[in-house]
Amino acid sequence: MCHLATELKHKVFLLIKFLNFDLIAAGERLLQLNELREIRSNAYESSKTYKGRMKSWLDHHINQREFWEGDLVILFNSRLKLFPGKLRSRWLGPFKVMNVYPYEAIDVGMEAIGTFKANGSRLKHYLVGEPIEGKVSYDLPDASSS
Repeated sequence: MCHLATELKHKVFLLIKFLNFDLIAAGERLLQLNELREIRSNAYESSKTYKGRMKSWLDHHINQREFWEGDLVILFNSRLKLFPGKLRSRWLGPFKVMNVYPYEAIDVGMEAIGTFKANGSRLKHYLVGEPIEGKVSYDLPDASSS
């Protein structure tokens, strides 16, 4: 029985060699393919963990804005396209919050123009402070004297 098994192995080996299929080279290729799959899998897992950490870090640093009726806000004007000028502010206002709806919809208004709805992501709180009195000046040192 053992003699038949070894003879069968030799016949199979000769048949494979006859078909020009080298077992050693094929085994090496399979090892290389498995290594490549493993490298891809490691890269995928590494990318997934990196993206998860970055998402949690960024989500932690998001400032949630809550608006209440009576707050003063300024509105970002994204439609200002024609020659806005470099130093011209894209923020309009201040407006007063009239009504707050769910999903960041907010009624804002001004006595002169009336009320309209705006998206809460385009609004910022307007902080009223005391005006700066007088002129502030600062003398810069000469670059040539250094």
